[in-house]
Amino acid sequence: MSANAVRKLIGAGLLMAGAAGADQPAKITTLVSGTQHDALFSIGMLGRIGVAVGGNGEILESADAGETWKAVVPAPTSMALLSVSLQPGHAIVVGQSGLILFMDATGKWTAGDAGTGKRLFGVSVNQGGVAAAVGAFGTILRSTDGGGHWASIAPRWDRFTPGGEDPHLYCVAVDDAGAITVAGEFGLILRSEDAGKSWRALHKGDASIFAIEIRPDGTGYAVGQSGTVLRTSDKGVTWRELRTDTGAILLGVHSSGDRVLITGMHEMLASRDGGSTWHRAGDEQINTTWVQAAAGTAESQSMLVVGAAGRILKVDD
Repeated sequence: MSANAVRKLIGAGLLMAGAAGADQPAKITTLVSGTQHDALFSIGMLGRIGVAVGGNGEILESADAGETWKAVVPAPTSMALLSVSLQPGHAIVVGQSGLILFMDATGKWTAGDAGTGKRLFGVSVNQGGVAAAVGAFGTILRSTDGGGHWASIAPRWDRFTPGGEDPHLYCVAVDDAGAITVAGEFGLILRSEDAGKSWRALHKGDASIFAIEIRPDGTGYAVGQSGTVLRTSDKGVTWRELRTDTGAILLGVHSSGDRVLITGMHEMLASRDGGSTWHRAGDEQINTTWVQAAAGTAESQSMLVVGAAGRILKVDD
């Protein structure tokens, strides 16, 4: 399927909790691989459509549930792209120096007006085109037009951080009602349900949070430093820590039903029971490098992960 078709479609033994156990490597298939200097930082899937982004402005697109990928040429930027979010009719990418790209009605990646030069680490858009992006030094931006125009909605950080620091924020989730949940340094998870006019802290801790997922059914996970894994069952209102025996830096999470996959530095954890028990799913190529983000596929129980050397891997666990 052509790139234009992709754009058209977008437009339309166990680690028991707290105890050690046996490794159970998953079946891992390499779909895309680059050089050791390449890197992919984020992946988004929407039905059969996929977008993966990374260093040097690389954007890869798939129209067959991630089985094959094609690079956007020429790349719309030379700056690193760090996060992507897809919804029917909406595709947004963010990255270095406040860069925001959104897919316009013609299927072209177009620059949005971020109004900031801060590095943006995470983005999320809902089906109505309400989006939020987060980044360095407490940056929180909101868009109501699918990524074209943005405004700052950051709170006064002296209400939430130990010394009034502006924390780096690494991830964000926007639900279909427009509620915005952000997470980052100091174990902070904050939420606003009024377009950023007010914020409340849902979690604080010592470990930074690098990835968050909150599903429409209310189940969600957050992962970060020192093997931190948190779970919510009430759309992020409350969080509880899940114990594993890893101390790794965890960078990505995706779940489907009771299946959960977590990626990180030299680590990949999987659960088949909603996080009650875990096993190490990584093989040699995972355990000697890093994978940063995960997403689900439309046609199977497989999950896709991206990371070092520009790799896209299919994981069957």
